Amino acid sequence: MTSSESDGVDEAFEDMFDEEFDNIIDSLVDVQTNKPKKRAYIERDREQGHIQLWNDYFHENPTYPPVMFRRRFRMNKPLFLRIVDCLTTEVPYFQQRRNAHGRYGLSPLQKCTAAICMLAYGQSGDTYDEYLRLGESTALLCLEHFTNGIVQLFGDEYLRTPTPEDLQRLLDIGEKRGFPGMIGSIDCMHWQWKNCPTAWRGQYTRGSGKPTIVLEAVAS
Repeated sequence: MTSSESDGVDEAFEDMFDEEFDNIIDSLVDVQTNKPKKRAYIERDREQGHIQLWNDYFHENPTYPPVMFRRRFRMNKPLFLRIVDCLTTEVPYFQQRRNAHGRYGLSPLQKCTAAICMLAYGQSGDTYDEYLRLGESTALLCLEHFTNGIVQLFGDEYLRTPTPEDLQRLLDIGEKRGFPGMIGSIDCMHWQWKNCPTAWRGQYTRGSGKPTIVLEAVAS
């Protein structure tokens, strides 16, 4: 074998070795990437979350008055407590239980508050982690069980097509308030936002070239 032939064999061997080595490294990386990671446990002190929520809104002398409860929860407190009571009675997920160590889980108030606040403000699941002391996946699970429970418990009464009696009642109410013959009405307009932050102008600007906010009025 000449020296040139020997060099060719060596180069071919090195190329084959490099290719096989790269394949082994890639396979190891894929295994590590696809290997399920163990979720880190975070001690959130859920009991403190319930106490804080109770003192803020449900204590005999709460921190925040009913008007602020109505604004933040989009409903009055008696209605909220009625929903919580029905869900706790009829939906097992909202019943507070002890774990194997005898420690209570999240309270029905925490679970319902997480779901209602997500619906009211349209925010992500981890928004209320620091306040209510529950993680994003738990908050999303609360939302799923909450919506399913509401449909199951209140769907037949409130989530149905209005009857002739319902429509007549709405017509009577509208007529008394100066809107004869009206079942429902919705209207909206763009109101110029004079002091819109510069960073938000593109988000709130439409065809007029000026930032606006949509004002919507609903009557029913």
